[in-house]
Amino acid sequence: MQTSDLPAPGFLPFPDDGSGYDTDVVIVGLGPAGGTAALALATYGIRVHAVSMFPWVANSPRAHITNQRAAEVLRDLGVEEEARRYATPWDQMGDTLFTTSLAGEEIVRLQTWGTGDLRYGDYLNGSPCAMLDIPQPLMEPVMVKNAAERGAIISFHTEYIDHVQDEDGVTVRLRDVRSGHVFEQRARYLLGFDGARSKIAEELELPFQGELARAGTAYILFNADLSKYVAHRPSILHWIMNSKAGFGEIGMGLLRAIKPWNQWIAGWGFDMADGQPDVSDETVIEQIRTLVGDPELDIEIESRSFWYVNQQYAEHYQSGRVICGGDAVHRHPPSSGLGSNTSVQDAFNIAWKLAFVIKGYAGTDLVETYSPERVPVGKQIVARANQSRKDYAGLREWFDNDSADPVLDGLAKLKDPSPEGVARRERLYEALEHKNTEFNAHGVELNQRYESTAVVGDPNLADEQWPRDRELFLQATTRPGAKLPHAWLVGDDGCRISTLDVVGKGMMTLLTGIGGQAWKHAAASLDLPYLRTVVVGESGTIDPYGYWRRVREVHEAGAILVRPDGYVAWRHAEPVWDDAEALASLQSALSGILSSPVEPADISEPSDGSGSGAPQYSTAPAPITVPQAQPEDALASAQAH
Repeated sequence: MQTSDLPAPGFLPFPDDGSGYDTDVVIVGLGPAGGTAALALATYGIRVHAVSMFPWVANSPRAHITNQRAAEVLRDLGVEEEARRYATPWDQMGDTLFTTSLAGEEIVRLQTWGTGDLRYGDYLNGSPCAMLDIPQPLMEPVMVKNAAERGAIISFHTEYIDHVQDEDGVTVRLRDVRSGHVFEQRARYLLGFDGARSKIAEELELPFQGELARAGTAYILFNADLSKYVAHRPSILHWIMNSKAGFGEIGMGLLRAIKPWNQWIAGWGFDMADGQPDVSDETVIEQIRTLVGDPELDIEIESRSFWYVNQQYAEHYQSGRVICGGDAVHRHPPSSGLGSNTSVQDAFNIAWKLAFVIKGYAGTDLVETYSPERVPVGKQIVARANQSRKDYAGLREWFDNDSADPVLDGLAKLKDPSPEGVARRERLYEALEHKNTEFNAHGVELNQRYESTAVVGDPNLADEQWPRDRELFLQATTRPGAKLPHAWLVGDDGCRISTLDVVGKGMMTLLTGIGGQAWKHAAASLDLPYLRTVVVGESGTIDPYGYWRRVREVHEAGAILVRPDGYVAWRHAEPVWDDAEALASLQSALSGILSSPVEPADISEPSDGSGSGAPQYSTAPAPITVPQAQPEDALASAQAH
């Protein structure tokens, strides 16, 4: 049959809006970065088409740690509670064991992920969100479902082929892998979130530093009821020290809880020079029983896989209208649990910038601030994840490597009452303390500082000082380039709301106090559709605890301008009482941040005056008419038979 003989499509997912673009943004990849970008852009009202060559989301647990910053992104996008329903709760994540087997003798134990007595308060003070553990196959559907509900077009079985970009946009070639049909789409921007083997990063010839595949690990997903070993000391990670689990850079075996306490991953290193290891049923079952310490354990093997330790990051993330993020630009092992969290934040950073440019709120130079802000983060987490693997060496120092059984004989020496035994135990505890840089690294997760033209520095500020360890401890501040501090306010209903709850949602937010009426008037004069004003102390955002007063670092009549991603873009620390002065300062700051002159009513889209920042999901949904059976259809059917 000729194409011309076919009836017209019943539904067109990309209606012609007269712009010359089929969609605003094409996203390649639906992992944590792609899913977040699709969700955020759809929430902001941007036309987005997200594609994956695979039939569905991740088919193995992969990333799982969701730190507080990533949870804040989920919160801002309105899916935090939904994600939490599928997650292992924070209080179950935490007593990481170093033991001879789950049933065997414990060596040491570390309270991790902020659940411990010494760090719990730090994490409560740092964010309104608790950490959670949610494997990728459970997280990604939350992103995809909500993105689609908000108007994103989601296409599985759709392979990226190539692209051509010009000054005005990107023409992307895609292939339906079911039929082989190749088609083109014209978009304003292309996001290459296509994983560690990114074709788009390769096409852009992004500059990379580091190496790939420097060590190998086998992962076995299995089902077994291990609750009697762990329910009384809940943790998602268990490190096993015995003679059959000691190969590799870490030198220990791993048992990681996927669905407490019945589904697990067993992991161990292997020598890549010898090729992939034996993962036959017999070998795997024996190894898992050794790690658990139960020779009769009933095991159901789900899958086997291998992954390789990478240590590589891109020095730039974009070229023109094509932008990469996630594993495409930072490739590293899962140590420290930073991978998916960083990918989520890459996407959250670029999404609001693209939305502002596409809507005409900002100049295209705003998009160029993505790399300067995110490249240092990518470099940092690649280094941190790889260093965390190397830091396990101190925990193995007591092994007797000259013995036939280094762990068993080393353990005897570790428990020796002699001065040598005391020294060994002291060094072991020092090594355990050092592992906080992997498992309680609150600062690594929340202390990012952005420097770009989308941040206006405070010329009166000296360089930031770090009296506590920058990797271990969050240093909350309203300095430009830092994440807005969390502080509890109280709403009209008497319930607590975080400072992070009154900003974001795709809008710029001007924060001031009751004394800052000049700032309130200035924002009202500009009447910008993307700018809301929050006056702390007025109804809906009162500060009865004084928590905001403690952390704001500016005068009550000063002002803090917060970007849609929750980062401080600019602040005016001193009080301003004059409306004209406030207006001039605010205009100047916005113009610099957005790379576009800001004047009152310079945006054609009028504000509704509410400043609520309520999401305006999706763009011009096409009407869908569902065909209904008619009486004449029944008559025709009867006559045909």
